[in-house]
Amino acid sequence: MQELEHAMRRTSGLGAIFSQTVADSAGISSSDLECLDFLNLEGRVTAGRLAEVTGLTTGAITGVVDRLEKAGFVRRERDDNDRRKVFIAVVPENTAKIGRLYQNMQRAILKDWESYSDAELKLLLRFANQGYKTMLSATEELKAMMAAPKAKRKSATKPARSP
Repeated sequence: MQELEHAMRRTSGLGAIFSQTVADSAGISSSDLECLDFLNLEGRVTAGRLAEVTGLTTGAITGVVDRLEKAGFVRRERDDNDRRKVFIAVVPENTAKIGRLYQNMQRAILKDWESYSDAELKLLLRFANQGYKTMLSATEELKAMMAAPKAKRKSATKPARSP
């Protein structure tokens, strides 16, 4: 189990470095890139929804959207039925430039996946989906702890593992 944990931590760390390199190449911050990735996955969403899934404040999301809009990666679109409602949508022709930065890695991963059986791929999908849920839960728990008064936070923090 420790070997699997270490492999996952190495992959996660390298993923963060890769994302930062992509963000640098695109001229945006890594947190802005993560928000843009969410928009690419989910499609058109409100700023409130983006704040909800990222854990950023609505004020911070306004800054993210302003920067992404200025860089040409997103646009604000008013709802046809309720003009007060504003959606954030990607600009596909511009986000495609970022997508190209992932192509070599995506090809390599697809090649790796060819060596797995359908049953193994289903297991990997289950593992990835469960990992997402676990990370979401852990993130929400940590945010709740950080929102607690400082004295209460200190008593709740116990090191689970060494880096």
